[in-house]
Amino acid sequence: METEDAELYSGQAYNDCMADWKVQIEEELARAERARARNNEGQARVCARRAAGLAAREYLQQTGAPVHTNSAYELLKLLADQPRLAPDLRRAAVHLTLRVTEEFKLPVEVDLIVEAKKLCNGLFPE
Repeated sequence: METEDAELYSGQAYNDCMADWKVQIEEELARAERARARNNEGQARVCARRAAGLAAREYLQQTGAPVHTNSAYELLKLLADQPRLAPDLRRAAVHLTLRVTEEFKLPVEVDLIVEAKKLCNGLFPE
């Protein structure tokens, strides 16, 4: 077995992989905060959705649900349809899939960065 293959089967490789998606989520949330600080709310929404999509994919995979997409939007829709998920987390997933109006505003008063953090922390409490 090649060294690279051996690493895939080691506990360390698994832990590195786990840490990778967590790091990606943190990076997307940080990008969202930086975008908001620059008054770029559209980019902040995109980054918040990407962070939540990463968490959704990991959660769905860990629970054995079939995942056939990389789209954060589609992953969040799948997550919102999970009947065993807590209602507040399902609602956060729904909020994260809302489309903006022609004025580039959400149809409800909600902070998608807060919703993304709620979802990520709710799916994977530390």
